[in-house]
Amino acid sequence: MNDPALTASSHRRIRQSNEVAALRALHQFGRLSRAELARKLRLNRSSSGHIIASLTADGLVREAIEDSPEQPGYARVGRPGIMLELVPDAIFFLGVEIGVEHISTVEIDLGTNIVSTNVEPFDGPSISVEAAVARAVSLALQSIPASKLERCEGFGVSTPAQMDKHGLVRLAPLLGWRNVHLADLVRDALPLRVPVLAENDANAFAIGATYGRSEVHSGVTLFLVMESGIGGGIIIDGSLFRGANGLAGEIGHLIISDTPGPRRNLEQLIGLETIMGEYRKTSTLDHPTFGNFLADVQDRLPSAVSIAEQWARALAIGLVQACRIIDADRIVLGGSVAALYPLMTARVAAHIHATQESSFPVPSITVNDEGTVGSAFGAACMLHQRYLSLESQRFGGEAAELEEPEEDEG
Repeated sequence: MNDPALTASSHRRIRQSNEVAALRALHQFGRLSRAELARKLRLNRSSSGHIIASLTADGLVREAIEDSPEQPGYARVGRPGIMLELVPDAIFFLGVEIGVEHISTVEIDLGTNIVSTNVEPFDGPSISVEAAVARAVSLALQSIPASKLERCEGFGVSTPAQMDKHGLVRLAPLLGWRNVHLADLVRDALPLRVPVLAENDANAFAIGATYGRSEVHSGVTLFLVMESGIGGGIIIDGSLFRGANGLAGEIGHLIISDTPGPRRNLEQLIGLETIMGEYRKTSTLDHPTFGNFLADVQDRLPSAVSIAEQWARALAIGLVQACRIIDADRIVLGGSVAALYPLMTARVAAHIHATQESSFPVPSITVNDEGTVGSAFGAACMLHQRYLSLESQRFGGEAAELEEPEEDEG
């Protein structure tokens, strides 16, 4: 005889799986008609209707009027179509990046639209990890009214660190952290109980730059976060490659020997501190900033251009080395230092061609639009991704009836 409890559990799990699939489809493809959603779920109209009704009742999905094509002379025939879409402000997710010189925070909605951002200067090495976490949590929550907090469904945190696949910070040399359970510290600092995940800043950046796209980039993409430290994340056919211990992509540790002076790694040559250290030696300003440096490069001030030229050469050598190993066909630059690349694109390309053998293809190089909040955005996206899965608290134990995949009724 069938165990009624097991049967009910199986029915519930199938329904939850279909609800997750419906939310994912609406997130990835945007507005869909009922028929389109049913086809993507491989359910008939009746079964799909039950899923839609449940998500609508929970305030996660709503009906919307189909947009008219913006074409000259277009006249609609008949009634406008009824589409289904996510309710963006139904829930939200928070992400933070605890960097060396700044803390950035991002709030995203159910559609992964950025609702708000904050970036605050920060002297990470000067304070304890507990104080850094408290400050990051405070900054993330400062603009959110208490009445809205109950709609928060997750909090992600990223930081420049060697972090294992379980989220343990083994070492964050620029911050002075060692063997830190970062997610636990964030969980203790939060005034609400929500899922918390921790990730290396470069991996978080890579996740945020690729998550939820309607078209998955096939191939190998190297994501480079350039701040005081240099971190890398590797995406292969749309999925993050972590390596055996969660440490893949540590491109900042590549040794660059073909430069003047003692052997140094890539981080020591192209990181923000190195750039600013050289710039301060020649700048006439009392408190020069990276923005001042960029302006001087743009104005072709010789001393600034010389620093930028050394940066471009070291970056090119590092990228060639990395691409020889992972055979990337695309490179995406992020972090505050990435703003230098558009000013030095031609020089980086020239150094790549001078360094790399002609038989190796040259990957495309672009700059991510999210700037200094890219890693925080990715941290928030990790929790959004978790919510749209069977790990979500929402899909943990509701009673539901069987909804088996069936052929579409046409």
